[in-house]
This record gives sequence, structure tokens and C-alpha cells, in this order.
Amino acid sequence: MSNFVLIHGSWHGAWCWYKVVPRLRAAGHHVEAVDLPGHGRDPADPAGVTLGSYVERIGAAIARAPGEVVLVAHSRGGVPASQAAERYSERVERIVYLAAYLLADGETVLDHAPHDRDSLVLPSLRFDPDGHWDMLEAAAFEPALYADCPPEDVALAHSLLVPEPALPTRTPVALTDDRYGSLPRTYVELLQDRAVTLALQRRMHAAVPCDVRAIDASHSAYFSAPDELAALLMTPR
Repeated sequence: MSNFVLIHGSWHGAWCWYKVVPRLRAAGHHVEAVDLPGHGRDPADPAGVTLGSYVERIGAAIARAPGEVVLVAHSRGGVPASQAAERYSERVERIVYLAAYLLADGETVLDHAPHDRDSLVLPSLRFDPDGHWDMLEAAAFEPALYADCPPEDVALAHSLLVPEPALPTRTPVALTDDRYGSLPRTYVELLQDRAVTLALQRRMHAAVPCDVRAIDASHSAYFSAPDELAALLMTPR
């Protein structure tokens, strides 16, 4: 049995894993999908949300698990996953990055995202005038995030996506070789991704080496390929 902690990406919440969670639990695994502060059922003001508060939320889920955990992070959720792995390394078995931001020590999302020229996210990203959050225009949800997803999941997302707090995006990760660097890492490429493009995925995992797997899906494989994703999570190399 494994203990999975599932970490959503930008604008989403624990709800986005609703197809994956029961598949993992049916196989006997302990699973918790977290709502990061300011997402899902957590109404925190984006202005007060920090990378540290994300890490503490993940840490609470790690503490509830009955043993070492597998952190599974999607998209921008890769940033707090890496920082949580650093802080709680003694409780982490491995980290799985699902088309996620995989940063080296001292980097932020802004070291990578602006250079992802083929991403459909960047042209449709809108920012709070006070700099507290960003949000994707609704017209871009389907082409950027859900191109191969069932229409009912696209409709669900339209009703549940929320603005993304900005501070975690601007905060550098602080990672060490002894803690984070000692943990096994798997990167799952999403081959049709138009949000975090395949080119960017490959640049990141070339710089921070991982075991690499792939799913032929767009950015939200937890909706479009839940069986394949769950099977991959349960069969690490």
C-alpha cells in the first residue's frame, strides 16, 4: 500500500482529482487530495496566501498519512510539492510531477513560464491590479486546459475555478541536495499539453533529472485519462 497526497495546480482544488482518488483507494491505497489555501473549499484571501502556507497545508496531509507519502503534483502545484518535500523529506517516499513546474534551487515559476511561447495560457492570463492574483479567461479554459476532456468536466471546471494567489508564483524555492535532492522523482509528460508545453516540460526535467514517463493527453489527464494516470501512479519504476 502507498500513501498518496495529491496537489492540484493553478486555479483548481482537491475536486480536480475526483476520478483518480477512488481508483487509487479501490486498489487499497491511502489517498488525500488537498485544497491549497485560497482554492476549493478554502476561502483564504489570495493577498495573504504564501508559498509557506501552501507547504504547511501539504505538511498537514503528510502528517495524517499512516507512513511515508508519494507527493503527486500537477502544473503550478509542483512548486509547493518540491518545497514540502524539502521540509518534510523524512516522510516523503517520492515525488511525481504531472506536467508540473519542476524548479531548481532559487528559481520561481517566472524563470520559466514567460519563455513558454507556445503556451495557450499566457495570452489569456489576467492579473489583479493590486498584484494579488492571476486568473485565466474563461474562453481559454477548454483549449488551454481541457482540450481532450469530457464536456461535463469542462462544465465542472467553469463552476469551480478560482483566482490563483500570486505570491507563491513569485517566491523562489529553497532546496538542498541532502533533503529534496535525495528523494526519487518521476516526471510524467503530457504529450498534448498546451498549458505547460512539452518543450518546457522537457527543459525542466533535463535540468532537474527525473525518471520520465508519458501520457498522450492534454493538460488535465486526471479528467481525460484517469485510468492510465492511476495505473502509472501505482506502478513506479
